[in-house]
Amino acid sequence: MKKQYSIDFALLLTVICLFVISLLAVYSGSGQYETQDMLYFVKRQIFWYIVGFGLMAAVAYFDYELLERLSFRLFAGGIFLIILVHFFGTSQNGSQRWISFGSIKIQPSEFMKIFVILLLAAVLNQYKHQRFSFQESIIPTTKVICWTIVPFFLILIQPDLGTALVILSIAFTLLLVSGISSKMTAALMAAFLALLAFLIYLHNHHFEHFTKIIKPHQLDRIYGWLSPDEFDSTYGYQLKQSILGIGSGQLSGTGFTKGQQVQGGNIPEAHTDFIFAVIGEEFGFIGASLLMCLYLMMIYRIIHVAMHANTLYGLYICAGVVGLIMFQVFQNVGMTIGLMPVTGLALPFISYGGSALLTNMIAIGLVFSVNLRSSSYMFGRNWG
Repeated sequence: MKKQYSIDFALLLTVICLFVISLLAVYSGSGQYETQDMLYFVKRQIFWYIVGFGLMAAVAYFDYELLERLSFRLFAGGIFLIILVHFFGTSQNGSQRWISFGSIKIQPSEFMKIFVILLLAAVLNQYKHQRFSFQESIIPTTKVICWTIVPFFLILIQPDLGTALVILSIAFTLLLVSGISSKMTAALMAAFLALLAFLIYLHNHHFEHFTKIIKPHQLDRIYGWLSPDEFDSTYGYQLKQSILGIGSGQLSGTGFTKGQQVQGGNIPEAHTDFIFAVIGEEFGFIGASLLMCLYLMMIYRIIHVAMHANTLYGLYICAGVVGLIMFQVFQNVGMTIGLMPVTGLALPFISYGGSALLTNMIAIGLVFSVNLRSSSYMFGRNWG
């Protein structure tokens, strides 16, 4: 039996490249804010990255298989923290998502993404990756839905639609790789479309009930997304300015710290949620494409680790991380160019902020943990 243990340096290099891009984009995007220290946000981002690399290394060192036994406790602890936010949390921009510790704010719903990955991976691991018929798919699918729906609704009422949708994305990605019937997959997609149709019906015919589900500020964002020109001075202002900025970047961009939309303060939250507009305007199509290529490389390397994992639990963890990163990238980039409604989701590894960055670094640490404990056997994997 031949074993080979090695770290995925391509994945590590990708994270380092995203770190460098993040510092450049945060510095430029925060230039519109009047602070005595021009490097204020950059220094804090470096601090969070240092903590993040430390957590990533610690998680990579920890045997991920031991987390299967702890997954329910971690999940329960995350639920407790989210409930705690409901009663003692700090409000900002119409949402109550944070717990404050002096000048530091922690967003428990971010870490809940990791706990959901670990728990759902443990749930599906019980079925040993067999191909299910439609009838056999009912039980594992029901279990995944039941475990997912609790954090989904607790996060949704904060309200934080973006993070709630990330939880759904993780669950759906894990179900896709679990071996459930294609008919069950189609049924889940049909149920999601039916839910959207029901919400549209409530909006058009029973608006008073619709507003109990979708909060006013979320509805304003939807109006601004669907009709940015009509609401260009209110709900659609941020989107309209973002599109103008990205469009003005053209092929090679206007130059570092020379974006008129960004530096003129026309794009609110340019160093956080709308940081892709900074890259699009100042580095152009070439810079934005390079960033997308880095994300594609990251996803490819995570899938590579998953395919060489010796345990199903490791494979499912990697699949959950893929669902986590892919949806956040798609949603964040999509909202800056008008393909998706505006939410508070950060661009992974790029946007300024602590909780989101630490969550993503922990997720990569889990992938490294799987990678470091994968062995190349002469006669293939041992998935028990």
